[in-house]
Amino acid sequence: MAKSSSLNVRVVEGRALPAKDVGTLGALRLKVRLVEDRVLPSQYYQPLRELLVACVQGPAEEDATSPLAVLEDLTSGDCRQDLATKLVKLFLGQGLAGPFLDYLTRREVTRTTDPNTLFRSNSLASKSMEQFMKLVGMPYLHEVLKPVINRVFEEKKYVELDPCKIDLGRTRRISFKGAPSEEHVREASLGLLTGYLGSIVDAIVGSVERCPFAMRLAFKQLRRRVEERFPQAEHEDVKYLAMSGFLFLRFFAPAILTPKLFDLRDQHADPQTGRSLLLLAKAVQSIGNLGQQLGQGKELWMAPLHPFLLQSIPRVRDFLDQLADVDGGEEAEGPPRALVAPSVIVREGHLLKRKEESASLATRFAFKKRYFRLSGETLSYSKGPEWQMRSSIPVSHIRAVERVDEGAFQLPHVMQVIAQDGAGALHTTYLQCKNVNELNQWLSALRKASAPNPDKLATCHPGAFRGSRWTCCLQAERSAAGCSRTHSAVTLGDWSDPLDPDAEIQMVYRQLLLGRDQLMMKFQADFNIDTSPEAEARRASRAREGACPEALGRQREAAGRLLEVLADLDRAHEELQQQERQRVAPGPLGH
Repeated sequence: MAKSSSLNVRVVEGRALPAKDVGTLGALRLKVRLVEDRVLPSQYYQPLRELLVACVQGPAEEDATSPLAVLEDLTSGDCRQDLATKLVKLFLGQGLAGPFLDYLTRREVTRTTDPNTLFRSNSLASKSMEQFMKLVGMPYLHEVLKPVINRVFEEKKYVELDPCKIDLGRTRRISFKGAPSEEHVREASLGLLTGYLGSIVDAIVGSVERCPFAMRLAFKQLRRRVEERFPQAEHEDVKYLAMSGFLFLRFFAPAILTPKLFDLRDQHADPQTGRSLLLLAKAVQSIGNLGQQLGQGKELWMAPLHPFLLQSIPRVRDFLDQLADVDGGEEAEGPPRALVAPSVIVREGHLLKRKEESASLATRFAFKKRYFRLSGETLSYSKGPEWQMRSSIPVSHIRAVERVDEGAFQLPHVMQVIAQDGAGALHTTYLQCKNVNELNQWLSALRKASAPNPDKLATCHPGAFRGSRWTCCLQAERSAAGCSRTHSAVTLGDWSDPLDPDAEIQMVYRQLLLGRDQLMMKFQADFNIDTSPEAEARRASRAREGACPEALGRQREAAGRLLEVLADLDRAHEELQQQERQRVAPGPLGH
């Protein structure tokens, strides 16, 4: 039995101040969420896994008691987003992400009567599709948007269309000569925005062949289901809006607005750059809405952009047609455990590097600045980003990635990468980061990249071997066993987390437990063949709602099977917890 834990912390970064100054800092709000759970061995989850797979392959329209239907009724808000991520990963690992998304789409379109509201809520179908795009499409997003996002950050142009927000003093200092008027500012801003938007639209509409095959299949299924539900000529745009609502409103536009959250930039934008990104994101949203809301609402100052947006919409329609024009069946098999392709650069930047063999050198001079790149295959480094001569550590050789105590080198934000060579010997490389945020990001990225590696170290030394002894435990042998346990599973939660089927289905089980009582109450009369007037009235009501006896029978059978599976998992948890208590319980004499 394994224990799974994840910690999400929202921290405000700041500089350290002397204690006497602390009283002037004001308030700090810290949001912490710790999730810890026991994960059973894989075989215990097989019955629940089979139920999940079976329900995506059956009729979605009459499904009311399958695990997915119960989960859809129970969850909301952040819980629904977390659940959607787990479910998408679970079905990706089974090679059934396409049928899973199609199942949710069928349920959503069946319930929708007004096409203008289709997929506009944060339903399980919408959240699952959104998380699916992040899981399989992030390298594609980077390829499409990163060049223009980098350009916006580097140029730092002052851009503003809203007359109420134009700051002539700022424009004089930054972008203009002489004494500019508001009209000059708006004209210059319009030119900059159309230039950026032109690059964005060109990159998107020219990216059909680069879009992941799984994403194209998902959009093909989505389009087909929407066309079947709304075949009328007056609803011709609905199929386009369904696709663009996900791709533009839930994928491209949020990435433009907050590039750091999509790993497009290491830092958040400054206020001026953030305003440029906000205007660009608004424009991309308008394109995703196919111009249906142009000229409406309070932001009439966006009108100068409308001609460009309207010219872009036919190109976007053609792009969506091509995107859904793909042949092929469902995924033949699941992806590898790591979601990041071997050739994709996961993280890069300057770090200070020190080898363990250079212990005789002075501490400060032993660390040398190098440019590091981490992919799914290697952690490579060189003197600069353009240098061709590079050294590398194969990711498959990494056995531990851990923090290093400040006392080891009298330096903060140091980590160690322990790798094993072909002869079985371990070698440690020490890396210093600029701050604690960068340290956590590198630790997380390296641990995720090396997650599938066998023979991970259970312990290591959080110090360094200097002066003929370890600084942490003072042992005199360099080969002495580690004095602190490793933390290979402790990572920052995001889209690139490795697939972990057992932990994912454990969360699904916990969510289903919340709905067990509701499910039992809903069908208790049927399980007990209750003949009371109240039970007869409930059955009659379901019949009037259109549920035929055969469908009700299938629902009763499915509900009963689900409750049996949950009860079996309950017993398995109780038995293993009892075994744990017996192992740690003292004997009769306290031994």
